[in-house]
Amino acid sequence: MTNPLPPLKALKAFESAARLLSLKRAAQELNVTPAAVSHQVKALEDYLGVQLFRRLNRALELTPAARAALPRLSEGFERLAQAVAEMRPEADSGRLTVSAAPSFAARWLMPRLHGFFAARPEVDVRVSARMRFAKQGELDRDAERATIEKWLTDSDVAILYGHGDYPGYQADRLIPLTLAPICSPQLLRGEHPLRRPQDLEYHTLLHDDTGLLYDGKAFWEVWLKAAGIDGIDASRGSHFSHAVLALEAAADALGVVTTFPVLADSDLKSGRLVIPFEFQAGLPSAYYLVCSEAAARRPVVVAFRAWLRAEAERAIRGGKPAS
Repeated sequence: MTNPLPPLKALKAFESAARLLSLKRAAQELNVTPAAVSHQVKALEDYLGVQLFRRLNRALELTPAARAALPRLSEGFERLAQAVAEMRPEADSGRLTVSAAPSFAARWLMPRLHGFFAARPEVDVRVSARMRFAKQGELDRDAERATIEKWLTDSDVAILYGHGDYPGYQADRLIPLTLAPICSPQLLRGEHPLRRPQDLEYHTLLHDDTGLLYDGKAFWEVWLKAAGIDGIDASRGSHFSHAVLALEAAADALGVVTTFPVLADSDLKSGRLVIPFEFQAGLPSAYYLVCSEAAARRPVVVAFRAWLRAEAERAIRGGKPAS
């Protein structure tokens, strides 16, 4: 007769906290409170009659019993996830669910997706525009991991911008990011044409507040500092919660927005929008395609990853989307 197992929820709480060495990060990964994780770990310790953590000042230290159990327990949960994935009716189907930020989904992915439809007409693609977890100014590793965990609970792959340090996941770096002012070509003419950055003084600044939310710095502030431009009040102007809204305002000649040129790719190619100045500010982050190790083995995910990497490479080289 096999020995009865402790409650699965308690085992998972311990595995997450032990792997991350943090109750807070484990809580974010499991989408519960740190108090709930602590309660489950304590229940497991009581069940087993052993201490699993030494709770230091703002840190956790594994006991020998915990260190010995963690690798096999982590492997066990991975195998369990794989088994459940194989049991799902859609595991071997042609369904593919993609989570992405709204602006990236609308401005970059959707204009290209017809190419994947044409190449793989049997695949049922479902795109979900999602908001990520982040308090203002907190694009940190914990927030990124919490976003990935949440998005991948009901999606096969996630596309987001971040640092790319995602242990336990397959992550493909797609597009490096830069910042540049973008505007309607109408603003290159008229009484105060945009010819040099100092001419921004005469135009409304449009703000894509993505920067404030995730990096804690306004995109205009970042670009002006990197370009070495003084004398422009970066705080004035109109604010938009998504790049797609700010870009539409720019296309209507309401002002100049600083955001990722990759999100204006089709409008820049058509001439509906222009980049008035040569300088672009490089960023340490990039867009990544992320999926679990189990999902990465599904044929439909393999095909989508290969197609998306090719599209990203084509975009970097300045080519048109595949038809």
